[in-house]
Amino acid sequence: MVTKELTCIGCPMGCQITVELDGGEVKSVKGNTCQKGDVYARKEVTNPTRIVTSTVVIRGGDKPRLSVKTANDIPKDKIFEVMKDIDAAHPSAPVKIGDVIVENVAGTGVNVIATRNIAVR
Repeated sequence: MVTKELTCIGCPMGCQITVELDGGEVKSVKGNTCQKGDVYARKEVTNPTRIVTSTVVIRGGDKPRLSVKTANDIPKDKIFEVMKDIDAAHPSAPVKIGDVIVENVAGTGVNVIATRNIAVR
């Protein structure tokens, strides 16, 4: 039996969670004060994922950089590949919130989208 200690990020409480695993299978989750903690802990120890947020240089915009994020969570082990693709993107203004900046980032099937509006300079 393997025990993992986590700090939950499912809600603002930040519960200290203990997960017991046997052969890669979750046997118990303790310490969470809400259901989000149980869901987070099970996912974190079996298939951790993250939403990635960053900025990209934008051409011809009224701001020099555009804030972006992955539209959904991506596998945690793909973060560096995702960031390479984000860094390589150089969209042109205008851009609206929700516009796709990078399609299928790092082959994850997830798009990178704009999180702010940028007007033409």
